[in-house]
Parts: sequence; structure tokens; C-alpha cells
Amino acid sequence: MKNILILLAVTFILIFGAFSPLGSAKYAVTKVVIDAGHGGKDPGALGAFSQEKDIALAIALKLGEIIEKYIDNVEVIYTRSDDRFVELIDRAGIANKNKADLFISIHCNATDNRKVQGTETFVMGLEKSEDNFDVAKRENSVILLEDDFEENYEGFDPTNPESMIMFQLFQNTYQKNSLKFAAKIEEQFQKRVGRYSRGVKQNIFVVLYKTSMPSVLIETGFISNEDEEKFLNDQLGQEYLASGIFRAFRDYKNEIEANN
Repeated sequence: MKNILILLAVTFILIFGAFSPLGSAKYAVTKVVIDAGHGGKDPGALGAFSQEKDIALAIALKLGEIIEKYIDNVEVIYTRSDDRFVELIDRAGIANKNKADLFISIHCNATDNRKVQGTETFVMGLEKSEDNFDVAKRENSVILLEDDFEENYEGFDPTNPESMIMFQLFQNTYQKNSLKFAAKIEEQFQKRVGRYSRGVKQNIFVVLYKTSMPSVLIETGFISNEDEEKFLNDQLGQEYLASGIFRAFRDYKNEIEANN
């Protein structure tokens, strides 16, 4: 069954890849979906005094406010604007239903090593790294809290690296622009926000796999690191991070539209 799905994915890319909307002469970025990771019964990563779901929501709302304030003719759509549980398939569904031009998923990282710190931005890809797989396994494990997850995700197993291969194929069409946007985010975090950047990385995230547009998943810092947890919970720190993502969005939008 898995081999059949992979074959179908490859066929899809070969047939439809050349007709991506990114190749349109009049392509513009006018609609963005901002996804605050986790929520409700799913707290995400846990720090000493805070939860990932609350930090992600705060940054997501701040980002949306800045975009609406400073960029005309861009519609901002949230996958959640309060503390509720939204299934991963529905987050992507919101973006697809609204025909969004960009999908931004905001998260916090965590690890057993409390000295590890830094931001990192992920796009769909098969870059091999044990650390990367641990991040994906943690974020993707949310589906185990969902009803009918085996049917919704075609038997996907978030604990099995081999189960991820077919998911990458459907996002190849959008990877170039996803990487472009991700690089701008990490550049802003490092040069303008003053955070340590761990760079742009590739991994298989269910929330990105289902989207039909350039998509990124941003790990804004390690909630497991004492100093970073304080920064992530500080309102000014959240505003800095949101402003960094905003500037990356603005520059990405200008570049994409200038190349039309």
C-alpha cells in the first residue's frame, strides 16, 4: 500500500508540478494563514512554568496584528485565536479552503538537554538528522489525540521514519519558496532580533504535508532552556519574534511579487 501511495505521489508531481500557481505571471501574496501550534487538551512542550500552546498563540496573534497594521491588502486567517484543540488535518484544511498563499505554523522547541537554545525554521523535506526526527516525532504525535487519525492520515505512524517518505513528495512543488521564506525568518531572528539561529532545516511535519502552498514551521526557541523560556514568555520578547517573522513575510512578499 505504501509503495502505491508513493507512486501516486510521484505521478502527481510529474503531471501537475509544472502547473503550480507559483509559476503564474501574476502571482501575489494576499492571504496568509497563521497557525498557533497545539492548544486545548494538547499543551505541546512544557517548560518550568509555561506551556508551548500559550506562547505560540501569543506570538501568532501579535504577528497577525502587525501584518494587518502595516501591509495593505493582505488577509490574515488564524487556525485558532484562543485555547482550543484543532486537529492537524483541519489546520491545513483551513489554509487550503481559503486558498492561502502562505502557511506559517508557530511552535516552541524542547529537549532533555536544558543548555540547548536557538531558533530554527522547518520546511517539508527529507534531510537526515536524528535531532530533526525527534522534533518531527514530537510535533506529529499530536495526531494520536485525534479521532479517526488512522483514516485521516492514511495509516501514518509518527514514530516511524519510513512512514514519512511519501509525505515529502506532495510538497516538492512548494519547497523552493518555502525555503526562501524560511531563510528570511532565520536571518531576521539572528540579525534583527538577536537570537541564536540553528538555521533552516527539513523535516516531515503532518501539519505542512497537507497544505497546498509554501509552508513553514517555526520553532521560536527552547522552552526547556531557562533563559529562553523567560524570553518566550516576556511580552517584549514575543513582540520581537513576531516582528522578525513579519519583516521576513514583508520581504518575501515583495520579492515574490517583484519577480512576476
